[in-house]
Amino acid sequence: MAVALKRLALPVLAALVLLAMGGAMLVGWHRYQRDYVVSVEDDGSAVTRIIAGRLAGAASLKVSELSGTIQSTAQDVRGFGLLKSDQLVKMPFSVDYFIDVGGIDAADLEWNANSRTLIVNAPDVRPGRPNIDESRRTLVETNGLFVTRQAGEELSRRASLHAQARAQGEARSPERMAQARDYGRAALGRLLGAPLGALGHGDARVIVTFPPERANRDRERWDVTTPINEVLANRRNAR
Repeated sequence: MAVALKRLALPVLAALVLLAMGGAMLVGWHRYQRDYVVSVEDDGSAVTRIIAGRLAGAASLKVSELSGTIQSTAQDVRGFGLLKSDQLVKMPFSVDYFIDVGGIDAADLEWNANSRTLIVNAPDVRPGRPNIDESRRTLVETNGLFVTRQAGEELSRRASLHAQARAQGEARSPERMAQARDYGRAALGRLLGAPLGALGHGDARVIVTFPPERANRDRERWDVTTPINEVLANRRNAR
């Protein structure tokens, strides 16, 4: 039996080692592609684009963060069109998403006593200003017959502006906003679940809605019966 186990263990261990090595090589290749290989369109041109993006949730309200790598391009023409230059850079970026909790008041909270459900009509998630980390550029390519110092500075400025605009557009895209709202929903649920538990409603549900979801809301479907401020007032009066 011991011999049989050893015979089985050796190829399994070998396969695990090979799998680990292959995984490490794949991760390394993806990082190299992300940070150093120029992405181009079908016609071969390089443009400003998001190379890699990952949306990660957070427990605070900052509710989530979009981070990744952006590729940005810029062009400059001087000398009556004779001096043309362009620049391509890759660098990390991040965008934080927030919910203005201070903007939620009693009128935005609704309590359904029958279903023990708190409905929170929250303000929409908003993306902050993109943070482009130019100090951590992984790729800078500047091309031109003769690139003056002024042209180089202008190329860097334009590449930065293009990166800011592209990152902001990505952060505000419907897909990213939907993901951020999901993280915001979870964060608000945790935030408001604690006081509900302290009030003896630990088994209550918290439903968070955002303005785009409330545009055509059927109030009968929600079956809201009592505002939360009345519930809290009645509880205080009963003591």
